Formats: sequence, structure tokens, C-alpha cells
Amino acid sequence: MSYAIEMLNITKDFPGIRANDDVTLQVEEKSIHALLGENGAGKSTLMSILFGLYQPTRGTIKVRGQEVKITDPNVANSLGIGMVHQHFKLVECFTVTENIILGLEPKTKFYTTDIKSAAQRIQQLSEMYGLNVDPYAKIQNISVGMQQRVEILKMLYRNADILIFDEPTAVLTPQEIHELMEIMRNLTKEGKTIILITHKLKEIKEVADVCTVLRRGRCMGTIQVAETSEEEMAKLMVGREVDFGVEKQAQQPGKVVLEIEHLKVKNSKGLLGVKDFTLQVRAGEIVGVAGIDGNGQTELVYALTGLAKAEGGKVLLNGKDITHSSIKHRIEAGMGHIPEDRHKHGLILDFKLKENMVIHSYNEAPYAKNGLLQMAAIDKKTDELIEMFDVRSGQGRETITRSMSGGNQQKAIIAREIDRSPELLIVVQPTRGLDVGAIEYIHKRIVQERDNGKAILLVSLELDEIMALSDQIAVMFNGELTGWVKAEETDENELGLMMSGSIRKGVAEA
Repeated sequence: MSYAIEMLNITKDFPGIRANDDVTLQVEEKSIHALLGENGAGKSTLMSILFGLYQPTRGTIKVRGQEVKITDPNVANSLGIGMVHQHFKLVECFTVTENIILGLEPKTKFYTTDIKSAAQRIQQLSEMYGLNVDPYAKIQNISVGMQQRVEILKMLYRNADILIFDEPTAVLTPQEIHELMEIMRNLTKEGKTIILITHKLKEIKEVADVCTVLRRGRCMGTIQVAETSEEEMAKLMVGREVDFGVEKQAQQPGKVVLEIEHLKVKNSKGLLGVKDFTLQVRAGEIVGVAGIDGNGQTELVYALTGLAKAEGGKVLLNGKDITHSSIKHRIEAGMGHIPEDRHKHGLILDFKLKENMVIHSYNEAPYAKNGLLQMAAIDKKTDELIEMFDVRSGQGRETITRSMSGGNQQKAIIAREIDRSPELLIVVQPTRGLDVGAIEYIHKRIVQERDNGKAILLVSLELDEIMALSDQIAVMFNGELTGWVKAEETDENELGLMMSGSIRKGVAEA
């Protein structure tokens, strides 16, 4: 059997934590090999070692049978190894071509950069692998799914044969996920080898040949995907049976907590991203907002939370007009927010975990007294939340938040916001980048908040999540409300038609 990659007995230690503990990974050529594990299980660390971002404490790496030392990403590139990172590494104001050739700029005989020939080669690669990317488009003007294709082209342009995808579907719509799976199959048909880091079992079943499971830094085994069920993979990953359903009682809705009246919000291009939008969320109710990415959900949330100003209409919280209130005033009035972009709006990355946990209430008792921070109270609360929400990090509450895995950063934000138990909780993509065990727990906590009489507005691109958690579902298309349905009275097909604007249901015709 010929292996493209062999990582033998790899151990990697960081201060206070062993990220990889004697892990062996053997990847056959021209296969799709999934690497499955919980948040903080060591998946990204292992791949960062293969890509030269980290050096192993112990262990051996072989590429196509030859032992190698991968001291930095340039060495990895020279060995034909490329990586698409979870958070894309693109320059927004550059074109697709300028991003792809960065560091490898082809020169003309007059020593200027030969953009034209590079763009032609990118066009050929794009057509060969069915990527359909415009070489001259600016990154800031293309969708997230297209940006990911640019990252794939960056690897192909550098002649990579071994492609590492780190959580590639975390920011994609269902349609883009399906297209990415097709691209992966095309890549292996053309002789490429793919390592797929993920914790989405459905995707592993759909596209992977073999799967290696990590748990808390150790290898739990390598399995043939076709012969293994999702339930068995989940058990290997988290060490127990996982309940894929969401149990919830019939809702007991109370008073109207959030009232949105004829709201209008501009998007980043200065056009109306939200048009004449009206909606109510009551106490003891989860209202899910479904829609394909880019149909006004982000602008809606920004206007509700104070990150963008409303151009028209009103936002009422418990009957009080907060349309033009500051973010702090909204928080004090009883609003909580789990944001879509955890790095930009959820955390201060260079603060310690404990500082992020009290960011909204550091100036209140018991965390402050006579203008001084009460560190013992802050430490105690942080330790409680770390324990309750299983937030994993190298140095516990003292960890610099930037150094934590994406999934554990997400758990920290959710712990902070749910613990405050605000009257209105605006939850955006709550389980993006989380494993099945964490998803199960977060879903239960959201339902628990609903049962405690809180109003929840859930915005998610995951239709499964919208359908499992919501009592009522609002569908957005092109900035407008095109559907208002009870969750138990609809299905994915009908929601899909409303999301594409093909049908309207439960709302007045425009």
C-alpha cells in the first residue's frame, strides 16, 4: 500500500497541555482521509505540524515514503503539501489573481509582474477543477464560498498534490457545501490526496474514504467510512452515545419581548440590505431566521444589536424604543448577543479568557468594588463557566484567548452570554465550528433558556439547526420576509423554496 503521508508517533507539547499524544496517521494516495475529533482534540495542531507551522516534540513524518523535516510552510509547499485554513488568509482589496500569486509573482522581461499570464493559468486551473472563479474579481466583492475556492486555487497554482482542508464547511451555505464536496471528488480523480479536518459526520459519510478519530490528543482508531455509522463515529469521538435529536416541550409563549417594525438597514455597499422588515419574538419562544447567506440576516442582527444604524423603522425591547440606543444600553436593557464573527465582535483576542468572561459586567458587583476589580470573584465565575461548558485551553482561565481553538472560543462566548440569562438572546450561528457533543449541549442550553421564559432569536445557515430548535421560522430573501411558519408545519423543501424567493407563505404579499 502506498502512502502519500505517514505521521508516525507524533507528540506535541505546549505549556500546560499535550495537544498530540503519540498519534499515528497514514494517508493513502488519491484518497480523501477525514480527521475527526472534538474541539481541542488536536486535529489542527497535527495538520499544522504537517504544514510546517509547528515542530513536533517527538515523532517522524514521511512524504511518499521518504522521511522529511518540515521546518516551515515553504518546505511543505516544496513537498507538494498545501493547506486551506479555517480562517482564510486573503488580502481583501487584491484581486483573485493577485492573492494567488502572492510570493510567487511571475515577472515579464521588463521585471514587472506578469498578471496576464498568471490569470490565464488560474483560469485554466479553475476550469479543469470546476471552480468557476473569475481571476480579475476583487476578494471583497465575492462570496465566502468563492473565497474558499481562491484558497484551493492558491494550492493548485503551487502544484500541491496533498491538500489539507481545515474545517472547510464552517462558513459555507448548504449549496456551497454540496459544491465543495463535488470539487473534492474532482481533485482526487485528478490524482490529488486530501486530508479533511472536520467534525461534521454527515460530510464525512458523504465524501471521505477513511477516517482517523482523535480524542483529547490521542488516536482512537482509523475506520473505513462506508462500513461505519454516524452514531459509531460520534461515540468514538466523544466517548459516549450522542443524542442527535433536540427534546423540547410545547412552547408557552408570553409577552412580546422584541418588536421589529418596518425596519430598513443599509448594507456595506450602501444599498438596503433589510427592507421594510417586521417581526415579533415573545418570551418563552425561539424564532429561527432562515435564509441563504447574504440575504440581509447580518444587517438585521447588526441593527438589532447596535452594530449598524437603522435607516428607518423601529426596534422595541420590552416596549421601549432602542432603535438608536448604544450597544451598552441595549445590554443593560436585557439583550444578549452570540455574534456571527467571534473574532471581530465576540472576544478581545489578546485578553485572557477570564477577562473575556466578564467583559459585559466587569464594573458591577461582585466583579468590582469601589472601582477596583475583584479578581477572586472573576476567577471563581470563570472556573464555573469553564467547567459547565467544557471550555478547553492550555492554562485555564489565564489562557490568552487568541491561543484557544476556534470551537473553544465559541464555547466561551456562549457560556458568557447564556450565563447572563438576558431577556432577549440573539443567537447567530451558535454551533459553527463545534463538534457533535458540544452542539448537543449548546442546543439543550438554548432550549432551557426558552423554557425559563426568555425570548430567543436564532439566526443560522444550518437548516437542521433552525428546524430542530425553532418554534416559529421566519425566512429572509433579498432583505425581505418571505416566510413565517410554525416549525412543525414545514419541511426543508418548502423552506428552500421560500429561501430562494420562489414562494411566500404566512406573510402579506409585497
